[in-house]
Amino acid sequence: TYITSRGIWYDHSWKSVLEKSGGIGTNIGVHFFDMLSWIFGDVQKSYVFLSESQKMSGALELHNADVKWFLSTDRADLPKEALDNRKPTFRSIEVNGEEIQFSEGFTDLHTKVYEETLAGRGFGIADARPSIKLIYDLRNAKVESKVDKDKIHPFLRK
Repeated sequence: TYITSRGIWYDHSWKSVLEKSGGIGTNIGVHFFDMLSWIFGDVQKSYVFLSESQKMSGALELHNADVKWFLSTDRADLPKEALDNRKPTFRSIEVNGEEIQFSEGFTDLHTKVYEETLAGRGFGIADARPSIKLIYDLRNAKVESKVDKDKIHPFLRK
């Protein structure tokens, strides 16, 4: 689950234009999908159940995990706990019933990656290719009309 609320500016910026940003799957999903494939292995099969400008959801069958994923820039999708604590972002992975929260600590991540890249310790095209291909496939996938309810992310059921 990766929800990072954006203001009204987002809908009027290049980031909300599919042809310029690649859409929500690229804009906020790229790091999420990178992480999932690095941890759980290659994508065996993918599904898209929702594809809108501010929200996208689906399922992945990875080599070592089945993943229900949900991306959103809509503040209304934040869980009550995040809203109560005035947190604009909610990032969470649940593995075998145990939640791992990673909503904090992303502030300087891009800067650190750029510094490492300039120092010659960055990632290359081969490292990024699997998640870029996955995002392309998800962006161009037909939204599934007949959905196996066991594959649907809980936030999509709301």
